[in-house]
Amino acid sequence: MSDQTKDQAHGNPFWSPAVAQLQPYVPGEQPKTTARLIKLNTNESPYPPSPKAQAVLKEEGLASHLRLYPDPESTELRETIATQFDLSPEQVFVGNGSDEVLAHAFYSFFKRPQPLLFPDITYSFYPVYCQFYDITPQTLPLREDFSIAVEDYGVENAGGVILPNPNAPTGRYLPLAEIEKLLQLHPERVVVIDEAYIDFGGESAVALIDRYPNLLVVHTLSKSHALAGLRLGYAMGQAHLIEALNRAKNSFNSYPIDGIAQKVATAAIADQAWLADNCAKVMATREWTCTQLGDLGFDIVPSTANFIFAKPPKLSAEDLFKALRERNIIVRYFNKPRISEYLRISIGTDEEMQALVAACREVL
Repeated sequence: MSDQTKDQAHGNPFWSPAVAQLQPYVPGEQPKTTARLIKLNTNESPYPPSPKAQAVLKEEGLASHLRLYPDPESTELRETIATQFDLSPEQVFVGNGSDEVLAHAFYSFFKRPQPLLFPDITYSFYPVYCQFYDITPQTLPLREDFSIAVEDYGVENAGGVILPNPNAPTGRYLPLAEIEKLLQLHPERVVVIDEAYIDFGGESAVALIDRYPNLLVVHTLSKSHALAGLRLGYAMGQAHLIEALNRAKNSFNSYPIDGIAQKVATAAIADQAWLADNCAKVMATREWTCTQLGDLGFDIVPSTANFIFAKPPKLSAEDLFKALRERNIIVRYFNKPRISEYLRISIGTDEEMQALVAACREVL
Protein backbone atom coordinates (compact mmCIF):
# COMPACT_ATOMS: atom_id res chain seq x y z
CA MET A 1 0.00 0.00 0.00
CA SER A 2 1.45 3.39 -1.00
CA ASP A 3 1.86 6.24 1.48
CA GLN A 4 -0.86 8.16 -0.34
CA THR A 5 -3.28 5.22 -0.08
CA LYS A 6 -2.50 4.87 3.62
CA ASP A 7 -3.24 8.57 4.15
CA GLN A 8 -6.57 8.20 2.38
CA ALA A 9 -7.46 5.13 4.43
CA HIS A 10 -6.65 6.72 7.79
CA GLY A 11 -7.31 10.37 7.04
CA ASN A 12 -4.86 13.00 5.92
CA PRO A 13 -3.38 15.81 8.04
CA PHE A 14 -4.55 18.29 5.41
CA TRP A 15 -8.17 17.09 5.56
CA SER A 16 -10.77 18.61 7.82
CA PRO A 17 -12.06 16.22 10.50
CA ALA A 18 -15.47 16.28 8.82
CA VAL A 19 -14.09 14.96 5.53
CA ALA A 20 -11.98 12.32 7.26
CA GLN A 21 -15.12 10.88 8.87
CA LEU A 22 -17.26 10.79 5.71
CA GLN A 23 -18.41 7.48 4.26
CA PRO A 24 -19.18 8.48 0.66
CA TYR A 25 -21.90 7.05 -1.53
CA VAL A 26 -20.68 4.18 -3.74
CA PRO A 27 -22.27 4.28 -7.22
CA GLY A 28 -22.88 1.20 -9.32
CA GLU A 29 -20.03 -0.07 -11.44
CA GLN A 30 -19.39 1.94 -14.60
CA PRO A 31 -17.02 -0.16 -16.71
CA LYS A 32 -14.47 1.68 -18.85
CA THR A 33 -15.73 -0.24 -21.85
CA THR A 34 -19.15 -1.80 -22.40
CA ALA A 35 -18.41 -3.29 -25.83
CA ARG A 36 -18.98 -6.90 -24.72
CA LEU A 37 -21.03 -6.27 -21.60
CA ILE A 38 -24.76 -6.37 -20.93
CA LYS A 39 -25.03 -3.61 -18.34
CA LEU A 40 -28.05 -4.08 -16.06
CA ASN A 41 -26.72 -2.58 -12.83
CA THR A 42 -27.50 1.15 -12.71
CA ASN A 43 -31.11 1.49 -13.93
CA GLU A 44 -30.18 3.45 -17.04
CA SER A 45 -32.52 3.48 -20.03
CA PRO A 46 -31.80 0.80 -22.61
CA TYR A 47 -32.95 3.14 -25.38
CA PRO A 48 -31.67 6.49 -26.73
CA PRO A 49 -33.36 9.72 -25.61
CA SER A 50 -36.11 11.54 -27.45
CA PRO A 51 -35.24 12.39 -31.08
CA LYS A 52 -36.24 15.97 -30.28
CA ALA A 53 -33.65 16.07 -27.49
CA GLN A 54 -31.05 14.56 -29.81
CA ALA A 55 -31.85 17.14 -32.48
CA VAL A 56 -30.84 19.97 -30.12
CA LEU A 57 -27.29 18.65 -30.08
CA LYS A 58 -27.14 18.94 -33.87
CA GLU A 59 -28.25 22.58 -34.03
CA GLU A 60 -25.91 24.82 -35.98
CA GLY A 61 -23.97 27.26 -33.83
CA LEU A 62 -24.77 25.51 -30.56
CA ALA A 63 -21.15 25.64 -29.43
CA SER A 64 -21.10 29.43 -29.74
CA HIS A 65 -23.29 29.64 -26.63
CA LEU A 66 -20.58 28.09 -24.49
CA ARG A 67 -18.76 31.41 -24.02
CA LEU A 68 -21.76 32.82 -22.14
CA TYR A 69 -23.10 31.96 -18.71
CA PRO A 70 -26.39 30.05 -18.85
CA ASP A 71 -29.68 31.39 -17.55
CA PRO A 72 -29.25 30.98 -13.76
CA GLU A 73 -33.02 30.59 -13.36
CA SER A 74 -33.40 27.98 -16.16
CA THR A 75 -36.55 29.89 -17.07
CA GLU A 76 -37.63 28.08 -20.25
CA LEU A 77 -36.93 24.67 -18.73
CA ARG A 78 -38.92 25.44 -15.58
CA GLU A 79 -41.79 26.78 -17.67
CA THR A 80 -41.83 23.58 -19.72
CA ILE A 81 -41.87 21.39 -16.61
CA ALA A 82 -44.61 23.53 -15.08
CA THR A 83 -46.75 23.18 -18.21
CA GLN A 84 -46.46 19.38 -18.20
CA PHE A 85 -47.57 19.13 -14.56
CA ASP A 86 -50.14 21.95 -14.51
CA LEU A 87 -48.04 24.03 -12.11
CA SER A 88 -46.58 27.53 -12.14
CA PRO A 89 -42.85 28.05 -12.81
CA GLU A 90 -42.54 29.31 -9.23
CA GLN A 91 -43.40 25.77 -8.12
CA VAL A 92 -40.44 24.21 -9.98
CA PHE A 93 -36.75 23.95 -9.04
CA VAL A 94 -34.04 22.40 -11.25
CA GLY A 95 -30.64 21.03 -10.33
CA ASN A 96 -27.60 19.20 -11.66
CA GLY A 97 -29.16 15.76 -11.32
CA SER A 98 -31.74 14.80 -8.71
CA ASP A 99 -28.90 14.02 -6.28
CA GLU A 100 -28.04 17.73 -6.20
CA VAL A 101 -31.72 18.59 -5.78
CA LEU A 102 -31.86 16.18 -2.84
CA ALA A 103 -28.71 17.68 -1.34
CA HIS A 104 -30.31 21.12 -1.33
CA ALA A 105 -33.52 19.66 0.11
CA PHE A 106 -31.62 18.01 2.99
CA TYR A 107 -29.94 21.31 3.82
CA SER A 108 -33.04 23.45 3.33
CA PHE A 109 -35.57 21.35 5.27
CA PHE A 110 -33.95 18.64 7.39
CA LYS A 111 -31.02 20.34 9.11
CA ARG A 112 -32.79 20.35 12.48
CA PRO A 113 -32.24 18.81 15.93
CA GLN A 114 -35.06 16.32 15.29
CA PRO A 115 -34.40 13.09 13.34
CA LEU A 116 -35.13 12.58 9.67
CA LEU A 117 -37.32 9.53 8.97
CA PHE A 118 -36.74 7.14 6.07
CA PRO A 119 -36.92 3.37 5.43
CA ASP A 120 -34.17 1.02 6.58
CA ILE A 121 -33.90 -0.31 3.02
CA THR A 122 -33.84 2.62 0.62
CA TYR A 123 -31.67 4.84 -1.57
CA SER A 124 -28.23 4.72 0.04
CA PHE A 125 -27.50 8.40 -0.58
CA TYR A 126 -29.91 9.38 2.22
CA PRO A 127 -27.62 8.32 5.12
CA VAL A 128 -24.67 9.88 3.28
CA TYR A 129 -26.40 13.26 3.17
CA CYS A 130 -27.37 12.88 6.83
CA GLN A 131 -23.72 12.45 7.73
CA PHE A 132 -22.63 15.28 5.42
CA TYR A 133 -25.09 17.77 6.95
CA ASP A 134 -24.95 16.40 10.50
CA ILE A 135 -28.61 15.32 10.41
CA THR A 136 -29.76 12.54 12.73
CA PRO A 137 -31.33 9.70 10.75
CA GLN A 138 -34.08 7.46 12.11
CA THR A 139 -34.69 4.45 9.92
CA LEU A 140 -37.98 2.58 10.04
CA PRO A 141 -38.05 -1.08 8.97
CA LEU A 142 -39.91 -2.19 5.90
CA ARG A 143 -42.41 -4.99 6.34
CA GLU A 144 -41.31 -8.54 5.57
CA ASP A 145 -42.59 -8.13 2.00
CA PHE A 146 -40.51 -4.91 1.68
CA SER A 147 -43.56 -2.65 1.67
CA ILE A 148 -43.61 0.62 3.63
CA ALA A 149 -45.81 0.73 6.74
CA VAL A 150 -47.00 4.35 6.77
CA GLU A 151 -48.38 4.02 10.30
CA ASP A 152 -44.81 3.56 11.58
CA TYR A 153 -43.99 7.11 10.49
CA GLY A 154 -46.19 8.74 13.11
CA VAL A 155 -43.06 9.60 15.13
CA GLU A 156 -43.40 12.61 17.41
CA ASN A 157 -40.95 15.48 16.97
CA ALA A 158 -39.60 14.24 13.64
CA GLY A 159 -37.53 16.62 11.54
CA GLY A 160 -39.07 15.44 8.29
CA VAL A 161 -39.59 12.43 6.05
CA ILE A 162 -38.01 11.26 2.81
CA LEU A 163 -38.66 8.14 0.80
CA PRO A 164 -38.45 6.99 -2.81
CA ASN A 165 -41.66 5.96 -4.50
CA PRO A 166 -41.24 3.42 -6.01
CA ASN A 167 -38.67 2.49 -3.40
CA ALA A 168 -35.12 1.58 -4.32
CA PRO A 169 -33.73 -1.01 -4.50
CA THR A 170 -36.95 -2.97 -3.95
CA GLY A 171 -39.14 -1.39 -6.66
CA ARG A 172 -42.26 -1.47 -4.47
CA TYR A 173 -44.81 1.31 -5.01
CA LEU A 174 -46.76 3.16 -2.31
CA PRO A 175 -50.25 4.19 -3.52
CA LEU A 176 -51.14 7.86 -3.54
CA ALA A 177 -53.66 7.44 -0.71
CA GLU A 178 -50.83 6.21 1.52
CA ILE A 179 -48.65 9.18 0.55
CA GLU A 180 -51.50 11.45 1.61
CA LYS A 181 -51.69 9.72 5.02
CA LEU A 182 -47.95 10.30 5.41
CA LEU A 183 -48.34 14.01 4.64
CA GLN A 184 -51.08 14.29 7.24
CA LEU A 185 -48.87 12.71 9.92
CA HIS A 186 -46.37 15.59 9.72
CA PRO A 187 -48.20 18.76 8.62
CA GLU A 188 -45.47 21.02 10.08
CA ARG A 189 -42.53 19.19 8.47
CA VAL A 190 -41.48 18.65 4.87
CA VAL A 191 -42.14 15.26 3.29
CA VAL A 192 -39.96 14.57 0.24
CA ILE A 193 -41.21 11.95 -2.22
CA ASP A 194 -38.33 10.92 -4.48
CA GLU A 195 -40.02 9.78 -7.71
CA ALA A 196 -37.04 8.71 -9.81
CA TYR A 197 -39.01 5.70 -11.15
CA ILE A 198 -42.59 6.98 -11.09
CA ASP A 199 -43.01 6.95 -14.89
CA PHE A 200 -42.87 3.15 -15.03
CA GLY A 201 -46.40 2.55 -13.78
CA GLY A 202 -46.99 4.72 -10.71
CA GLU A 203 -49.14 7.79 -10.05
CA SER A 204 -47.17 10.92 -9.18
CA ALA A 205 -47.72 12.77 -5.91
CA VAL A 206 -47.56 16.02 -7.87
CA ALA A 207 -51.37 15.85 -7.88
CA LEU A 208 -51.27 16.57 -4.12
CA ILE A 209 -49.02 19.64 -4.21
CA ASP A 210 -51.74 22.29 -4.18
CA ARG A 211 -53.35 20.72 -1.09
CA TYR A 212 -50.21 20.04 0.96
CA PRO A 213 -47.73 22.84 1.68
CA ASN A 214 -45.31 20.29 3.18
CA LEU A 215 -44.93 18.17 0.03
CA LEU A 216 -41.85 18.25 -2.21
CA VAL A 217 -41.71 15.86 -5.19
CA VAL A 218 -38.35 15.12 -6.85
CA HIS A 219 -37.91 13.81 -10.41
CA THR A 220 -34.94 12.94 -12.62
CA LEU A 221 -34.31 12.69 -16.36
CA SER A 222 -31.83 9.84 -15.84
CA LYS A 223 -34.30 6.95 -16.04
CA SER A 224 -37.45 7.34 -18.11
CA HIS A 225 -36.05 10.18 -20.26
CA ALA A 226 -32.79 8.28 -21.03
CA LEU A 227 -30.62 11.25 -20.05
CA ALA A 228 -28.46 9.88 -17.24
CA GLY A 229 -25.40 11.44 -18.87
CA LEU A 230 -26.98 14.90 -18.93
CA ARG A 231 -27.36 15.25 -15.14
CA LEU A 232 -30.71 16.99 -14.73
CA GLY A 233 -33.22 16.69 -11.91
CA TYR A 234 -36.03 18.85 -10.61
CA ALA A 235 -38.31 19.35 -7.64
CA MET A 236 -41.93 20.47 -7.48
CA GLY A 237 -43.77 21.92 -4.52
CA GLN A 238 -45.49 25.05 -3.30
CA ALA A 239 -43.59 28.28 -3.95
CA HIS A 240 -42.33 28.69 -0.38
CA LEU A 241 -40.47 25.37 -0.59
CA ILE A 242 -38.97 26.26 -3.97
CA GLU A 243 -37.80 29.59 -2.55
CA ALA A 244 -35.89 27.74 0.17
CA LEU A 245 -34.19 25.52 -2.41
CA ASN A 246 -33.21 28.57 -4.47
CA ARG A 247 -31.70 30.21 -1.39
CA ALA A 248 -29.55 27.12 -0.85
CA LYS A 249 -28.64 26.81 -4.54
CA ASN A 250 -27.67 30.45 -4.94
CA SER A 251 -25.48 30.21 -1.83
CA PHE A 252 -23.60 27.29 -3.39
CA ASN A 253 -23.66 27.53 -7.22
CA SER A 254 -25.76 30.04 -9.14
CA TYR A 255 -25.21 28.26 -12.48
CA PRO A 256 -25.72 24.50 -11.87
CA ILE A 257 -27.39 23.78 -15.24
CA ASP A 258 -25.29 24.48 -18.33
CA GLY A 259 -26.93 26.11 -21.33
CA ILE A 260 -26.85 23.05 -23.58
CA ALA A 261 -28.31 20.84 -20.85
CA GLN A 262 -31.17 23.32 -20.41
CA LYS A 263 -32.01 23.18 -24.12
CA VAL A 264 -31.80 19.37 -24.34
CA ALA A 265 -33.84 18.87 -21.18
CA THR A 266 -36.52 21.31 -22.35
CA ALA A 267 -36.93 19.40 -25.61
CA ALA A 268 -37.00 16.03 -23.83
CA ILE A 269 -39.64 17.02 -21.29
CA ALA A 270 -41.86 18.52 -23.97
CA ASP A 271 -41.84 15.23 -25.93
CA GLN A 272 -44.50 13.45 -23.90
CA ALA A 273 -45.46 11.06 -26.70
CA TRP A 274 -41.93 9.66 -26.82
CA LEU A 275 -41.85 9.36 -23.01
CA ALA A 276 -45.06 7.32 -22.93
CA ASP A 277 -43.82 5.00 -25.67
CA ASN A 278 -40.40 4.51 -24.06
CA CYS A 279 -41.88 3.68 -20.66
CA ALA A 280 -44.41 1.28 -22.21
CA LYS A 281 -41.59 -0.68 -23.86
CA VAL A 282 -39.63 -0.93 -20.60
CA MET A 283 -42.73 -1.99 -18.65
CA ALA A 284 -43.60 -4.70 -21.17
CA THR A 285 -40.06 -6.07 -21.01
CA ARG A 286 -40.17 -5.94 -17.22
CA GLU A 287 -43.29 -8.08 -17.10
CA TRP A 288 -41.84 -10.59 -19.57
CA THR A 289 -38.66 -10.84 -17.49
CA CYS A 290 -40.60 -11.35 -14.26
CA THR A 291 -42.56 -14.18 -15.86
CA GLN A 292 -39.44 -15.88 -17.21
CA LEU A 293 -37.46 -15.60 -13.96
CA GLY A 294 -40.52 -16.64 -11.97
CA ASP A 295 -40.68 -19.82 -14.05
CA LEU A 296 -37.06 -20.50 -13.07
CA GLY A 297 -38.00 -20.26 -9.38
CA PHE A 298 -36.94 -16.70 -8.58
CA ASP A 299 -38.76 -14.89 -5.76
CA ILE A 300 -39.53 -11.49 -7.30
CA VAL A 301 -40.67 -8.40 -5.42
CA PRO A 302 -43.55 -6.61 -7.24
CA SER A 303 -41.96 -3.75 -9.17
CA THR A 304 -43.24 -0.44 -10.51
CA ALA A 305 -39.75 0.66 -11.57
CA ASN A 306 -37.38 0.02 -14.47
CA PHE A 307 -35.71 -2.75 -12.49
CA ILE A 308 -36.68 -5.84 -10.55
CA PHE A 309 -35.51 -7.13 -7.17
CA ALA A 310 -35.19 -10.88 -7.30
CA LYS A 311 -34.03 -13.73 -5.05
CA PRO A 312 -32.58 -16.65 -7.01
CA PRO A 313 -33.29 -20.29 -6.19
CA LYS A 314 -30.68 -22.98 -5.52
CA LEU A 315 -27.69 -20.66 -5.01
CA SER A 316 -26.88 -17.39 -3.28
CA ALA A 317 -27.41 -14.00 -4.87
CA GLU A 318 -23.69 -13.31 -4.61
CA ASP A 319 -22.82 -16.53 -6.43
CA LEU A 320 -25.28 -15.77 -9.22
CA PHE A 321 -23.95 -12.20 -9.42
CA LYS A 322 -20.44 -13.58 -9.95
CA ALA A 323 -21.61 -16.21 -12.42
CA LEU A 324 -23.42 -13.59 -14.51
CA ARG A 325 -20.36 -11.33 -14.39
CA GLU A 326 -18.28 -14.17 -15.82
CA ARG A 327 -20.79 -14.24 -18.68
CA ASN A 328 -20.41 -10.47 -19.26
CA ILE A 329 -23.73 -9.55 -17.62
CA ILE A 330 -23.55 -7.00 -14.79
CA VAL A 331 -26.36 -6.72 -12.23
CA ARG A 332 -26.32 -5.08 -8.77
CA TYR A 333 -25.59 -7.00 -5.60
CA PHE A 334 -26.00 -5.39 -2.16
CA ASN A 335 -24.13 -7.12 0.66
CA LYS A 336 -26.41 -5.63 3.32
CA PRO A 337 -28.72 -7.01 6.01
CA ARG A 338 -32.13 -8.28 4.82
CA ILE A 339 -31.31 -7.91 1.11
CA SER A 340 -28.08 -9.86 0.66
CA GLU A 341 -30.00 -12.72 -1.00
CA TYR A 342 -31.49 -10.47 -3.69
CA LEU A 343 -30.18 -9.01 -6.93
CA ARG A 344 -31.36 -5.75 -8.45
CA ILE A 345 -31.66 -6.20 -12.20
CA SER A 346 -32.19 -3.20 -14.48
CA ILE A 347 -34.51 -3.69 -17.43
CA GLY A 348 -32.60 -3.66 -20.70
CA THR A 349 -33.67 -4.27 -24.27
CA ASP A 350 -35.63 -7.40 -25.13
CA GLU A 351 -32.45 -8.99 -26.48
CA GLU A 352 -30.49 -8.16 -23.32
CA MET A 353 -33.15 -9.61 -21.05
CA GLN A 354 -33.39 -12.74 -23.20
CA ALA A 355 -29.63 -13.14 -22.74
CA LEU A 356 -30.01 -12.64 -18.98
CA VAL A 357 -32.72 -15.29 -18.71
CA ALA A 358 -30.69 -17.71 -20.82
CA ALA A 359 -27.64 -17.15 -18.60
CA CYS A 360 -29.68 -17.69 -15.42
CA ARG A 361 -31.16 -20.87 -16.87
CA GLU A 362 -27.65 -22.12 -17.70
CA VAL A 363 -26.24 -21.31 -14.24
CA LEU A 364 -29.21 -22.76 -12.34
